[in-house]
Amino acid sequence: MNNHHQNARTTFYSRVLIVERVLKQGQSVREVARQLGISRRTVYKWLARYRQGGEAALHDRSSRPHRSPRRLPVERVATIAALRRRRMSSLEIAFLLSMPISTVTCELRRLGLNRLSRLEPRPAVIRYEHKAPGEMIHLDIKKLGKIHGVGHRIHGDRSRRSRGAGWEFLHVCVDDHSRLAYSEILPDEKASTATCFLIRAADWLRRHGVRVRRVMTDNGSCYVSHLFQAAVQNLGARHVRTRPYTPRTNGKAERFIQTIIKEWAYKRAYESSAERAECLRPWLQKYNYSRPHSALNGKPPITRLKNCEQRP
Repeated sequence: MNNHHQNARTTFYSRVLIVERVLKQGQSVREVARQLGISRRTVYKWLARYRQGGEAALHDRSSRPHRSPRRLPVERVATIAALRRRRMSSLEIAFLLSMPISTVTCELRRLGLNRLSRLEPRPAVIRYEHKAPGEMIHLDIKKLGKIHGVGHRIHGDRSRRSRGAGWEFLHVCVDDHSRLAYSEILPDEKASTATCFLIRAADWLRRHGVRVRRVMTDNGSCYVSHLFQAAVQNLGARHVRTRPYTPRTNGKAERFIQTIIKEWAYKRAYESSAERAECLRPWLQKYNYSRPHSALNGKPPITRLKNCEQRP
């Protein structure tokens, strides 16, 4: 075992050193204790353990008590677990079994059943990728706070947050096959704004030789509007919407947003929103043309366009 306490003065290897220096090299206990910065009592303790059990006894022992007289019976624990899997709350279980709610809550936490999300197994991750660029593009929006000076994400002091600075909206478009990305900072997330962004994103992709055939979005009001639907039809594409409350369906856009937030939006301290906006285009250029992408075997997204033939 190597999980030593963070303040432990000895490890397994230093304990072996104690044994070697005292029993094999003949050094005194006082001298070894001084060399290792520990007490003579500690040296005597590990020597005694070595004499009792050899080198194996120099490993850390379990801190678990030998017996727990106040531990609930196994049958009672199983009953609590069964009731919890019927989605009963801690209060309901405690009332039904005539037990203190603190005991029930503690036991549920120990069993890992204290949150409802842990009662059901996580759905299997289904990964997919369309065969050619443009067969599916993913659109999404991330709300960003406007910057009036360095924010709490950088300096860490929430008491210095600027109030009433307002919001701006990062609209993103990611090609499913190539991961080629286009993004703009816009003032809102209205239907007209999202529709104009789609048109500009499709035009940008067209200049890269990519024709849009499907557009995936969530069920936000701007995306279900008649104006957005008309724009998708004018592109000769089909609109695909995610299942309600299932953001992982639009996972490539969600993942790109995580990346751009980490590597651009909050990468360094910006003095203003304008300064942050100026850095967006250079970052996108780097992302598309030189930044290694783990899903593309360490190559940038633009390489997927060079290696693919576009359908007519």
